[in-house]
Amino acid sequence: MKFQQLDTHADRLKLMDQLKSKFFERAGQIDVEGLFPFENITELQQSGYTSLTVPHQYGGMGISLAEMLMLQEKIAEGDGATALSIGWHMGIIKNLTEKRTWSEPIFKKICEDVLNGSLINAAATEPQTGSPTRGGRPFTSAVEQNGGWTITGRKSFTTMAPVLNYFIVSASLEDGGVGNFLIPREVPGLSIEETWDSIGLRGTGSHDLVLENVRIDKEFMVEKIQPGQKQANGWLLHIPACYLGIAQAARTYAINFAAEYSPSSITGSIVELPNVQQKIGEMELLLLQSRHFLYSVANLWDERSDSERRDMQPELSAVKHSVTNSALAIVDLAMRIVGAKSLSLKCPLQRYYRDVRAGLHNPPMDDMTISLLARSAIQSITKP
Repeated sequence: MKFQQLDTHADRLKLMDQLKSKFFERAGQIDVEGLFPFENITELQQSGYTSLTVPHQYGGMGISLAEMLMLQEKIAEGDGATALSIGWHMGIIKNLTEKRTWSEPIFKKICEDVLNGSLINAAATEPQTGSPTRGGRPFTSAVEQNGGWTITGRKSFTTMAPVLNYFIVSASLEDGGVGNFLIPREVPGLSIEETWDSIGLRGTGSHDLVLENVRIDKEFMVEKIQPGQKQANGWLLHIPACYLGIAQAARTYAINFAAEYSPSSITGSIVELPNVQQKIGEMELLLLQSRHFLYSVANLWDERSDSERRDMQPELSAVKHSVTNSALAIVDLAMRIVGAKSLSLKCPLQRYYRDVRAGLHNPPMDDMTISLLARSAIQSITKP
């Protein structure tokens, strides 16, 4: 069954529930052995999921941001690494659909390839510059020569590197500007160095992309960019959706454990104990708050015009901050319910704990969000 054969959002969620169960079955081995989830990604491609954000114009379904986030959240309940990985691809296609910053022939070609299973992600982070959201100028360079571009450099944290067909690479230009370049995987001089050794989200395959005098045609400089420019990007809500899904999985595991665990010191199971119910209630409150915040802002994004969306950066950043930090708290509460057993390698909670912690290092970072909210509040009072 393919997602494109299903008429309703509810039916698509049911199909993702089926895929999610398979992802969960593989998640433990992927984490322990540091594997890339090839089977998960293949199943998402074969189900048609990876083309759902392609616009109707080019044969896709053009699903809303809110629906994309709900499906991403489901994936994360099964395996956070798979969700975060495919979320970049899904979101980038959605963002390109909404903003149309690339030439139409290039975008059309990418959409056609995505319909046939191709995957895309950006490669912007570098060891010397840190997160691109901080405004650092890339050390990767692009030189225009012989009617094309020659690109040299190294990018870190290239999520889903083992299976990507296209890389969007930021590089410094000779005129002092910065460009984004679309680079197909098969070009000579492109290689992947397997450097990913994180203890969280081990299955994302976020290795280094190495470019050694890579030659591409002139039209593959797809746009000029301003480093550190803070645009409103609704698609980045796939990040908090991922961590919300992990938190939901932790909550479900903890409640099931509490309902079944009956130590000899009590009658019945620990789910009946007031202190355990207190923690369950706290988890539920955080989940309700997070879900309402995330999807209310996503629905606003879907409903608003392009000009109205430009003013949504404070809300988008606040959602990521709030949901990610709440997810951390939910996993912590779940582990307190389960106790020392939550630290066993056989228990998924220890994986959720490591995975959800990674959310603090996805953009935008907490300090930048708080600073943005402060500036926004001050301007709302002082602006004439």
